[in-house]
Amino acid sequence: MFKLPQEIEVWYIIPKIRSEFAKRLIKNDLSYENIGKILGITKASVTHYVKNKRANRIKMSRQIEREIDFSVNRIIKKESNFLIEVQRLLKIIKENKCSCDVCKKYNKNILEYCNCKPIY
Repeated sequence: MFKLPQEIEVWYIIPKIRSEFAKRLIKNDLSYENIGKILGITKASVTHYVKNKRANRIKMSRQIEREIDFSVNRIIKKESNFLIEVQRLLKIIKENKCSCDVCKKYNKNILEYCNCKPIY
């Protein structure tokens, strides 16, 4: 059994992005309630992300970490919103094949059929 690339995005990558956003927004003295509003999730979900109870199985590359910092700063300055920034980040992740690193962890037997060559 294997997971589709879209499932990898939904189950692993987007939650990791939310987690990283929550942690960075906390450092900017936003309340859990305000962070929840920004991310479109509950205050309880923010708590789970901040305390590493969710989305703690994968790591992001340094490049993606920098892009997340950039996105968080844009949101804090009210130059953008979470939806736009997640779309931007997912595009960068796909272009740089960062999702392949996650996929190869969960789809070991299917990679030979994938047209996306993971960077090892």
